[in-house]
Amino acid sequence: MWTTRSAVAYGLVALVLAGLAAFVDGAGTLFAVLAFLTALAGACYAVVVPRWRYRVHRWEVTDDAVYTSSGWLWHQYRVAPMSRIQTVDTMRGPFYQLFKLSAVTVTTASAMGPLRIDGLDEEFARDLVDRLNRVTQATPGDAT
Repeated sequence: MWTTRSAVAYGLVALVLAGLAAFVDGAGTLFAVLAFLTALAGACYAVVVPRWRYRVHRWEVTDDAVYTSSGWLWHQYRVAPMSRIQTVDTMRGPFYQLFKLSAVTVTTASAMGPLRIDGLDEEFARDLVDRLNRVTQATPGDAT
């Protein structure tokens, strides 16, 4: 999904630049070079970034907490105790729908914002949301 999404985004920009190269007098060469560089950068991004994302993004849900780990240059490890979870949401944008994927967002009272788990199978995401709902409802207190 990440490869397709980035290839489409960079591809559209490269097509616009190539179109400008064909129709703009005097700057055609500049736009052609920009279109080529954009396509090259997009190809590199589409090959490298999804594999890198897969290596650095991790998550786990236990009966006590939701754990996420992410980061490219600065690594971030977050823990959300079940008693602090306020809402659990799912999101399915156009590319997620195309690949039958979902993202689960766990919102807490943290100043760091919600925890997000991307790229889950949509059925698994539904089961995860149901599990989190059951566990948080059964967890007493507010972890303060």
